[in-house]
Amino acid sequence: MERRPDFLLVGAPKAGTTALHAALAQHPDVFTTTPKEPKYWLCDDAPPPAWRGPGDKHSQQEWVWRRDDYERLFEAAAPHQVRGESTPFYLWSRSAHRRIAEELPGVRLVAVVRDPIDRAYSNWMHLWCDGLEPEGDFERTIGLQEQRVRDGWAPFWRYVELGRYGAQLAHLYRHVDRDRVLLLRYRDLVDDPTGAVDRTCRFLGIREGQVGSVPQDNSRSFVTPGWRPALLGPAVRTGARLGQFGPPRLWRRASAPLTAALRGPRVVHRPRLDPAVRERLLPQFAEDVDLLCRVTGQDFSDWLSTADRGSFRERSAAD
Repeated sequence: MERRPDFLLVGAPKAGTTALHAALAQHPDVFTTTPKEPKYWLCDDAPPPAWRGPGDKHSQQEWVWRRDDYERLFEAAAPHQVRGESTPFYLWSRSAHRRIAEELPGVRLVAVVRDPIDRAYSNWMHLWCDGLEPEGDFERTIGLQEQRVRDGWAPFWRYVELGRYGAQLAHLYRHVDRDRVLLLRYRDLVDDPTGAVDRTCRFLGIREGQVGSVPQDNSRSFVTPGWRPALLGPAVRTGARLGQFGPPRLWRRASAPLTAALRGPRVVHRPRLDPAVRERLLPQFAEDVDLLCRVTGQDFSDWLSTADRGSFRERSAAD
């Protein structure tokens, strides 16, 4: 049996790929890799770029860039199982599109997309609540993106760029046939999770009705600006820099009490994004949303509203 994936969950970050991956991992006809995000197709059979953002070098130790190591991830799959992995940055990466098209001519791709401003806000929230994002104001971080790109920070810091799905899909479709790409919306996973999983199963050619629930996405307790992030945030970022010199699991264990202290003793739900902030950010995404509508033939105009839709947990509870 060929030790290659039959499917890839390609994106987008903070759009529900973790939840969909966890749901598919429960399916008896599916084999998923450990680690969940090997990031192999972001590399070119060479070490990953030397990203320089907070914690980037530590996390890059987990990238699987050697072909033999990547293929070994699929060795334990049973003959009847479809094999897959989930690296949400593949949708963003133009070079990954080309490599996947050239080396995996039959692979199926699943892309989950989310309102790009909600996605960017969730992305910032993820890094802020982990103590890695030094800027406590979401809107100000948007203005820092270009400088961070010039400074060599990893793709996860590109809050705006990661949400420009129109340009990403337009490029992907030049390399991969559309009938091998399934486009899901984040709201599908929230509003009808089992239906979204069954739709994915049909696309992959496996049995439906085998997964009863979709786990919540990897949300975090909100870190309120104040003394905790001012005092503990720099300690987290220093520890993450030092973590590059040891096995990744060591820093993960060592950082757990520090990030727990950063988040405080009680769970704090993230604040809704101010509609005025959304309104100021919309022009950065409007052209790409229009392109996405034209590229896919679907309507995404609801993303051009000023309404924050809340987190996965909040939206699920409302339903």
